[in-house]
Amino acid sequence: MLLPYQCTETMFASNLIGFVLAIVSSAFIGSSFIIKKKGLQRATLNGSRASGGGYGYLLQPLWWLGMVTMIVGELANFVAYVYAPAVLVTPLGALSIIVSAVLAHCMLNEKLQKMGMLGCLLCIVGSTEIVLHAPQEKSLSSVDEIWQLALQPAFLLYTASVIAVAFFFILYCAPRYGQTNILVYIGICSMIGSLTVMSIKAVGIAIRLTIEGADQFVQFQTWIFTMVAISCIVTQLNYLNMALDTFNTAVVSPIYYALFTSFTILASAIMFKDYSGQSVSSIASELCGFITVLSGTTVLHSTREPDPSVNTDIYSPVSPKASWYFQGNSDPWKQKEEDESPFNLITVIRQDHFK
Repeated sequence: MLLPYQCTETMFASNLIGFVLAIVSSAFIGSSFIIKKKGLQRATLNGSRASGGGYGYLLQPLWWLGMVTMIVGELANFVAYVYAPAVLVTPLGALSIIVSAVLAHCMLNEKLQKMGMLGCLLCIVGSTEIVLHAPQEKSLSSVDEIWQLALQPAFLLYTASVIAVAFFFILYCAPRYGQTNILVYIGICSMIGSLTVMSIKAVGIAIRLTIEGADQFVQFQTWIFTMVAISCIVTQLNYLNMALDTFNTAVVSPIYYALFTSFTILASAIMFKDYSGQSVSSIASELCGFITVLSGTTVLHSTREPDPSVNTDIYSPVSPKASWYFQGNSDPWKQKEEDESPFNLITVIRQDHFK
């Protein structure tokens, strides 16, 4: 049996491992944003946009390199969730914003100004505050315990609400406003992402307990958590690709971080009761750290240059339209381009062509 001080040392070591893995994860994930963006840009040059429902980016090796980089980062993140609470690991994702901002400045010519550097500094300070006041995670000895936590009425209500709102966004908002409102695609990613983290944490704990000798994969709950995790990850990647292809990387990264972290902390607080037993001062300090990080991401976002304006109306024509009109008995029929062609040509077809 471990003595109290030994338990504290064990929890500290566990949090430290989770912290280091979260840092590594942020570096890889931040890089993946830029690499995938480059792949999406190359696919766009070939006439296939992810935001328009195209999948030409799947033929781009650079996009797959970004995908592999993201997978490595997510694996590190996956293991981090096994050793540390979600309220510690998730906010550290702010460091990936710093990585993506610096790389976007170097590789995508998205300028990082002095105020953007201040935003990066605020992200680091806020992340440090969160780490210093992170709660200790309760020890779980089986997947069945996690399953019981997932069946709590409060968490079931949260899950049902997220699924309902996500379906509304996917079926109604995305086709109409996805190309013009960044919150649509990122909102879907963030809400579904909170469920991804909860299921990933359950699967990670199952793997850890199995390695320790208590096989958890004989229980059906483990496989349900696994299927939920896979479904949520696929949905996240799909709409994250759309967001990256439509909007500036410097806009996508901070907003995605802010919403994803907020939903994840809320989901974790409901399911795992992370803040139970913490002092008010510790909770307030962690909240201040999170607000500092949000402030940093806002400053970083506000100082970046937007993408060049493009036609984002999905109901507008891809190619110029031709319209026909007849002004009078003696006037000829005309065909004109509603979208001006490169040579500014107007085709005139006289009435006798139709005889």
